[in-house]
Amino acid sequence: MARLRQHGGRATSARRLLVEALISAPGHQTADELTTGVQAIAPEVNRSTIYRNLEELVQLRVVDRTCYGQGAATYHLATRSHSHLVCDHCGQVTEIPGALFSDLSRTTLDQYGFTIEPRKSTIIGRCGQCRENSTGGLDPSSADQSD
Repeated sequence: MARLRQHGGRATSARRLLVEALISAPGHQTADELTTGVQAIAPEVNRSTIYRNLEELVQLRVVDRTCYGQGAATYHLATRSHSHLVCDHCGQVTEIPGALFSDLSRTTLDQYGFTIEPRKSTIIGRCGQCRENSTGGLDPSSADQSD
């Protein structure tokens, strides 16, 4: 809650419950999953209150919203920088340290004047299990190099 106050937010009871749900969540949670968790403790908290507070916590940079290209956005506390590898076949999400993007960050800044945000990065591809199970898996050596 100190981080919330530090960024100018108020620590209402609904926000406290929401942050507690994020802390106890096993990984990233959708807004619906967080609503279910909060309402299990406090059924009087409306779904719209959860959604509104999630958006405000994202604006305050207390919570990160991650969109994987398909399905609902997920949320997690913005306590550490990390990115995501998402399998386009099975949907598996693997967290990777944001530091892996340091070379890419320098390159995009030097060559394009563009600053990337590693903590919001998602790379879509194929996980090892799906690559092994399919004959038409993504093969990095055959990727189109013309872009």
